[in-house]
Amino acid sequence: MSAPRIGVLALQGAFREHIQALTRLGADAFPVRSADELAGLDGIVLPGGESTTMDKLLRKFGLKQDLARLLGGGLPALATCAGVILLADEVRDGLADQESLHLLPITIRRNAYGRQPESFETEIEIDGLDRPFPGVFIRAPLVEGANVEVEVLGSVDSRPVALRYGRIIGLTFHPELTGDDRLHRLFLDDVADAARAATEEETA
Repeated sequence: MSAPRIGVLALQGAFREHIQALTRLGADAFPVRSADELAGLDGIVLPGGESTTMDKLLRKFGLKQDLARLLGGGLPALATCAGVILLADEVRDGLADQESLHLLPITIRRNAYGRQPESFETEIEIDGLDRPFPGVFIRAPLVEGANVEVEVLGSVDSRPVALRYGRIIGLTFHPELTGDDRLHRLFLDDVADAARAATEEETA
């Protein structure tokens, strides 16, 4: 079986570490900066960074419409920190002209934990993992509400920090900065499941 082709949105933010983690796990991971590079993907990562800047660059480089179409069609995605903001249905404390993709039915508040000096690390119990995961929170957003169809995989102080909705995994922290690849492996398992489902549908 060929390696899954995973695009990592590389307009801004911590994309290199995601590519490194996915490569360690055997994926064909590469940066995505144009609409043409979205073709033929098995999955995509929306990394952390500055959500307002990423939103503007998605529009500037003509990526937003194609990305929304692919994710709405079931392309597996791993969204971390700012990536979750990009997907959220409602963004609080955003800029007046900030737009989201409205593909993850949650309400999220930008930079809710404070600025860079208020960053922190904590152990998180996450469904599907055999031991706690080292959560790195940097100017992290806060999930203030979620549709009942959103599965909460992990929480900190009763607030969701790890979510699953369809083929989307959303994390309000930075797994790529830990050296622990288990959540990237969980994402690649979703990618493999999606590929099997597509094959079964074609042969049915």
